Amino acid sequence: MAVIEVQGLTKAYGDTLANDHLEFSIESGEIFGYLGPNGAGKSTTIRQLLGFQSPTEGTATIFGHDVRDDRALREAKARIGFLPGEPAFTPSVTGAELLDYQAALKGDERRDELLDLFTPPLDRQIREYSTGNKQMLGIVQAFMHDPDLLIMDEPTSGLDPLKQEAFHGFLRDERDRGKTVFFSSHILGEVRRVCDRVGIIRDGQLVTVEAVDELLARGGKQVRVHTADPVVEADFDVDGVVGFTSEGRQAQFTFAGDYNDLFAALSDHRLVDIEIDEPPIEEVFMHFYGGDDA
Repeated sequence: MAVIEVQGLTKAYGDTLANDHLEFSIESGEIFGYLGPNGAGKSTTIRQLLGFQSPTEGTATIFGHDVRDDRALREAKARIGFLPGEPAFTPSVTGAELLDYQAALKGDERRDELLDLFTPPLDRQIREYSTGNKQMLGIVQAFMHDPDLLIMDEPTSGLDPLKQEAFHGFLRDERDRGKTVFFSSHILGEVRRVCDRVGIIRDGQLVTVEAVDELLARGGKQVRVHTADPVVEADFDVDGVVGFTSEGRQAQFTFAGDYNDLFAALSDHRLVDIEIDEPPIEEVFMHFYGGDDA
């Protein structure tokens, strides 16, 4: 059974569809990234999964419990850790008081372990916290009861680069322990670092769900070639060459074809150097957002 199963999930605000008949599932023990720019419909999906908003059409299940059934969803929520996009903590309490309260509600067997990694100033009132400290406090409260499923909305917002990297490493460790992670983000580099699969949402519609490796492979590779003699585009008349540019004896292009054909074309030139790299994930993403015919 999938941990999360989304079936025709739709949320309308008047004539505007924030979510338009979404269909996807998330398996146990995977990190699933839910990507799109601000306003694409990511947070609306999360609010419906957690029962904060009711679907206009369709539904979803978490651990087999229908999100439209409040009683069943309460049972599922005992196994969920949630980090909202903008944690709304009571500003007059200290971080320690907030965690004590959460511990009384759901437990805190991993509290000390998490506080070794994420270090909000627990003795200070939350009103004095920076955005990063609020985010670290939110991460601790979301994970400290050792949930089976983590649902997070923009989890690295406000974290400095070192804490972001610590968080990504922590997520990978949690996956290796069998935990399931679903998080929304508009930070594309996070996909490459931590996700197993990704869903890309555009204007409320899910435009693709696929493995990260497959998504990157579909974008081709970046090739940079240095030859002993000048080259022009006609020298690389091979299927799969896109975006060719050259300057003297150096050329670069994106390649999504057969490498045997590419190296056959290169055999006409004395090769000085060649580099083949994955494209920036931003370029892959722009396939879905770069224009009307993307």
